[in-house]
Amino acid sequence: MAQLLSKAKEIADYIDKKDDVLIITHIDADGIAAGSIASLALKRKGIEHEIRFVKKLDESEVERVKNDNPDLVWFTDLGSGSLPILDGLDAVITDHHVPAKTELTREDRIDILKFASAIQNGSNLNNNLHLNPHLIGLDGANDLSGAGSTYLVAKMMDKKNTDLSALAIVGAVGDLQDAKHLKLVGTNRDVLQDGKDAGVLLWKKDIRYFGRETRPVFKLLQYANDPIIPYLTGKEDACINFLLELGISLKIEEEWRRWIDLTLEEKREISSEIVKLLLSKGFGHEIAKRLIGEVYILNQEEEGTELRDAKEYATLLNSCGRYEKAEVGYNVCLGDREEWLDRALVLLRGHRRTLVDMLLLIKESGITEMGHIQYFHGHDKIPENIVGTLAGMLLGGQEVRGDLPIFGFALTSEGDIKVSARGTRILVNKGLDLSVVMKESSEKLGGVGGGHNIASGATIPKGSEEEFLKMANKLVKKQISG
Repeated sequence: MAQLLSKAKEIADYIDKKDDVLIITHIDADGIAAGSIASLALKRKGIEHEIRFVKKLDESEVERVKNDNPDLVWFTDLGSGSLPILDGLDAVITDHHVPAKTELTREDRIDILKFASAIQNGSNLNNNLHLNPHLIGLDGANDLSGAGSTYLVAKMMDKKNTDLSALAIVGAVGDLQDAKHLKLVGTNRDVLQDGKDAGVLLWKKDIRYFGRETRPVFKLLQYANDPIIPYLTGKEDACINFLLELGISLKIEEEWRRWIDLTLEEKREISSEIVKLLLSKGFGHEIAKRLIGEVYILNQEEEGTELRDAKEYATLLNSCGRYEKAEVGYNVCLGDREEWLDRALVLLRGHRRTLVDMLLLIKESGITEMGHIQYFHGHDKIPENIVGTLAGMLLGGQEVRGDLPIFGFALTSEGDIKVSARGTRILVNKGLDLSVVMKESSEKLGGVGGGHNIASGATIPKGSEEEFLKMANKLVKKQISG
């Protein structure tokens, strides 16, 4: 933590000397939260700034930034993977993705400390102001998110910015940093403590399923994944009957009861029965343990709303970014609880409808299995920005194999192919690293790729999907068997 804070202080002092800043950030929940933290910190300092949301940081985007010639560029939740093309920019980076360095071999990357040292000593940034947990040997997949890295700089700009820790946790949860250990770990724990001390965050043990604050209980069970519930996931009538058989009242007068409306005893009874179902179907104790974990509550937000629970807040932001309305989520993060929140909720409802329609489309066209992977191709029917979400939902359901990573393809607006891959924690524990699979397979085809071991993405030329799949299949086989 001390090393991260030292670099954060260095970056904060550097930013403080600038008259205006251009924030460049990603369009997912972590990116929107990170950009919002940077914006709020700059606003409180009285530093003029603009914010720009991008799907990817490529050479054309960097050239656009250079032509704008800002006083300083602050890259949040991206930049680390684009170091080779940032030469000449006066910029700072607060990110958590694996940094790129073209001179390093794959063998070098095995030793992350050696890799980190090489990055730090040979950064393409003019000022070497680059904050990333990987640079000190920590894992950016679960130690700290892009929003978290950005938060540390905001905290060093002014200690009063500890209230922004709430957004950092939204970013971390949106990035699934709590998935491996069923809670946030590492530097994220320090961010949590800041939030508790600032009076903006609480956490507790509870069921980990999405929708605790807003969904009727039967809907929470119907869409349950990680772990899926035998006989219940995907089946509304079965979920309703399950609750009724347990004597759980579904409504209070005319209002559907949500998880937060249940008594502690009712929650325990439902959880106990789910565990029995999991064990009876041979899922094992390790899978059953995933039912309960830490949940994160933004206690300054209204109870029963999409902003109260970090996971639901992150989903709201993701729905904005995926429909190219990241600025809507950004304004919600800035504190608008009227017009912009209403617009975000419309996007969220539309997002849910689209997901249901696209899942039906995929199920109709079918999932193709290869030896060690499975995939679907959405062509121009599935929006590129939700193909990863769909892949994750399918992998958590009962219609596809849970012992194979799933790859989803969709046509991009530029005419390329977007690839999103999702794995499970069990597969990762066996050796799966989708970030390596996507990076190596895409680069051999003239594309780009990367991300995390359990979730990753790539862009490849149209028509190269078959060759990509063959390489990915071989790499996954090698990882799992190794």
